[in-house]
Amino acid sequence: MSPEREIIEFDVLVVGAGPAGLAVAYHLRQLLDRSGRKDASIAVLEKGKEIGAHIISGAVFDPRGIDELMPDWLTKGAPVESKVEEDHVYYLTRKWKLGLPIIPPPLRNAGNYIISLNKFVLWLAELVEDSDVDIFAGFSGAGLLIENGQVVGVRTGDKGVDRQGQAKGNYEPGIDIRAKLTVLAEGARGSLTKQLVERFGLDVGRNPQVYSVGIKEVWEVPGSDEHRGRVVHTMGFPLASKEFGGGFIYNMDRDQVSLGLVVGLDYQDPLLDPHRKFQQFKEHPLVRSAIEGGRLVAYGAKAIPEGGYWAMPQCYFAGGMIVGDSGGLLNSMRLKGIHLALKSGMLAAEAALEAMRSNDYSASRMQRFEVLVKDSWIKDELWKVRNFHQGFNKGLWRGLLHAGLQMLTRGRGLSNRYASEPGHKRMCMRPEFPASYDPNSEVKFDQMLTFDKLTDVYNSGTAHEEDQPVHLVVLEPDLCHTRCTEEYGNPCQYFCPAAVYSMETNEDGQSRLAIAASNCVHCKTCDIMDPYQIINWIPPEGGGGPDYKGL
Repeated sequence: MSPEREIIEFDVLVVGAGPAGLAVAYHLRQLLDRSGRKDASIAVLEKGKEIGAHIISGAVFDPRGIDELMPDWLTKGAPVESKVEEDHVYYLTRKWKLGLPIIPPPLRNAGNYIISLNKFVLWLAELVEDSDVDIFAGFSGAGLLIENGQVVGVRTGDKGVDRQGQAKGNYEPGIDIRAKLTVLAEGARGSLTKQLVERFGLDVGRNPQVYSVGIKEVWEVPGSDEHRGRVVHTMGFPLASKEFGGGFIYNMDRDQVSLGLVVGLDYQDPLLDPHRKFQQFKEHPLVRSAIEGGRLVAYGAKAIPEGGYWAMPQCYFAGGMIVGDSGGLLNSMRLKGIHLALKSGMLAAEAALEAMRSNDYSASRMQRFEVLVKDSWIKDELWKVRNFHQGFNKGLWRGLLHAGLQMLTRGRGLSNRYASEPGHKRMCMRPEFPASYDPNSEVKFDQMLTFDKLTDVYNSGTAHEEDQPVHLVVLEPDLCHTRCTEEYGNPCQYFCPAAVYSMETNEDGQSRLAIAASNCVHCKTCDIMDPYQIINWIPPEGGGGPDYKGL
């Protein structure tokens, strides 16, 4: 017997309180108030226990989007770490650095700001709430409500369910939040967006989305304010020439330094460990000198959508729209997406107002959002870098050549649309790829500069209700200790930056996959990079996950 569920109704429901989702709510509230629709209701659903808890980015912030959303954002007290004062780009070898004499135009950051996106969305959410928008933190979207082919809202996850799926004493069934219009702003590889794209074929005719994983730490380094506003980007070490990615070091306010490594989730080596690469990155003299004498204060990781313009799914559907990272709106050449997320949120709000005026939420009406995006600077910016990531499929040096050609030809390069394939399909089987290191050898972490995964997870503030169903669903678990062990060497043990997966030997001597779901930092790497695509990330009990501060 199905539990009786509470039903709450709104005119507009936004799923995700990141920059895109909050921009939808803020701009739509203003538009409705100006048009005399003050009675219209807007709600924002956020799976983190509080706003910003699951938000992480580099981040060097292009203010173009916020300037349009809120021209007086600085005077309203937006938290800014520093205005960018200097740019540096280095090619790294194991011990040396080579500075580029001319900074490539996409990496010139004059007029941009170093921010903590976690702090930024917390500030923006307060303004959204003050404008009479309801924000519900700690509620995850478990499934879409679909009637007659149209999305009519979201069902939140049940609370108080044990590992066996049985109701505990504190059981609360999820709520059906119904809305005339639903906007998905879940970030990269959103679980509801994934369901929607698969059900309605919103990616038909598109390139497959390709992702990277960004791993980041924030350090407190006495005296580093001397370099406040410095932005450093790197390529080369610790990544091999066939591995996409690079590092960053941003000097923030209050003696804090943000550093991280971005690793493309389309690598070939099945034993590549992005977290291990990040620890090697910190051992480079350039990085070591930036944080020496400091202490680690925060850690996190997240997926980054890097497929570009050709990989964007159809971002409208009957009953709603997809915005921000969920729609693949990121400029991977510039390493920026926050401004695109904010602008997409504004355009979604404008399309929503038109739909509300006509009381028409059909797919043909919601297609107005696509028209607005294509007529905006979002299309202009992403079109110029439409082939960027694909150009690196053959490695760094060919990728740089392609990037140069694309800059000269406004994104075209050698052809208007480069071929692409899902990142997990590029992973080689072990017999085809010699191991880059012995996975059984002990990796030494000094716990001062370099840290093991569990220590970093501790510094992410991650916490989940232990007695709940595992939210990392392995659809065919027998593959893990048979085919995957033989063919790939169980890469989930390596690509996860939070030590969630391990192979353990049970009492009968058989190897089995063990899942420490409570370690999960919600980066979605496993859902993306598993070579068999049998790991399905679903939201855990609302409020569980990382508790990011200052990231």
